[in-house]
Amino acid sequence: MTVPNLLGGQGAAMSGPAMAGPAMAGQKHPRNGAVGSQTIAAQLAAQPGAVPVKPLKTYERYRVSVAEYVTFHQQGFLLVKGLVPPEDVQELVQHTDDLIHGRLDVPGLEPPPPDATPEEIERRYLRIHMLHRVLEVHERFLLHPRVVDVLEALIGPDVMAMQSMLFLKFPGGEGQGYHQDSYYIPTVPDTLCGAWLAVDRADEENGCMWFTPGTQHEPIYPTVGRERVNHGESLGDLPLVENVSNTDEQVNTLSRVAAKYPGKEVPAIADPGDVVFFAGHILHRSHRNRSTNRFRRSFVGHYANARSFTMWGYGEGKAGEPTNHLHILARGWTHLPFGQPRFGTACAANTESLRGAAADSAAPMMTNMADGDVLSTAPMDMDRNDPEAHDHDSA
Repeated sequence: MTVPNLLGGQGAAMSGPAMAGPAMAGQKHPRNGAVGSQTIAAQLAAQPGAVPVKPLKTYERYRVSVAEYVTFHQQGFLLVKGLVPPEDVQELVQHTDDLIHGRLDVPGLEPPPPDATPEEIERRYLRIHMLHRVLEVHERFLLHPRVVDVLEALIGPDVMAMQSMLFLKFPGGEGQGYHQDSYYIPTVPDTLCGAWLAVDRADEENGCMWFTPGTQHEPIYPTVGRERVNHGESLGDLPLVENVSNTDEQVNTLSRVAAKYPGKEVPAIADPGDVVFFAGHILHRSHRNRSTNRFRRSFVGHYANARSFTMWGYGEGKAGEPTNHLHILARGWTHLPFGQPRFGTACAANTESLRGAAADSAAPMMTNMADGDVLSTAPMDMDRNDPEAHDHDSA
């Protein structure tokens, strides 16, 4: 199925001394006071075709603990229980019901005929990509503040929202074999992170996700014809793999990599509202939904540090060209171009209070720091490694 690859807003906001866009030109960092008669948000709203910023729904901020941060990097994934409130999950339940039964008009997506069988509906709606560019509800969940709170600590503090996916695994539905997400969505530096929100309970019976801890440190293995792409340029001749994502371990040769970690693979059993965050290199898969009456629905977003360069998802552009301007700045700031949310969902791209330091600002860069047992975003100490400020030889 084809979904229009629409841009997230009209044009990209840029920062940096040589290419300051209308959002930042002549402005100090918003946390340190704006200069001029217009705020940054007002300037963005004045751009042609801009969508008014919607009020930010109030959520209690999720503060990632130091132990959770360590777990993510040791295991390659982190399951956060109850991150998304039940009323939000119920909205996705109703949304998927409306989608499956043809009660929702989705641009570029033909609804099922009235007499469609469950099998036909399943084939049509197993996996749908990039609906955040055509549906407000998908944009809102891609930029969900509680999800971005966690991402800010794991890969931020500057976060770029890149891809949305809706999985509707029906009873009896197929799984997906071993794969690595950074193979499909390369960024430089490689900071890709997935966020998998359970809409239904996901367990071993209905086809939950399985992860192999330790494989987050493996390189991205190339397939035939792509021997030196997606982070493998300087790693020499990596073994080629075949039939990635195939559920048959005999033909999906990434299983040979997984075999180096015997007994390590674990299921990510999740209840509705739980979110699994996972690194772009970790090997993961899911099995068939063996239940007879249970869905396994999930909403998945992919993100990277907003200061990572990417050429993924060019869509309406040209292959081989930068594409950062297509992806939404969810939190913090970046020296690279970024896109606006098409439906005005509050995020760093259009909301001053969610921004970090701009590259052309006198304000310090932001960083994640331990604050007792939790992580918090704080100004970076730029003098810490200044050789003129410290006499290292006397230590």
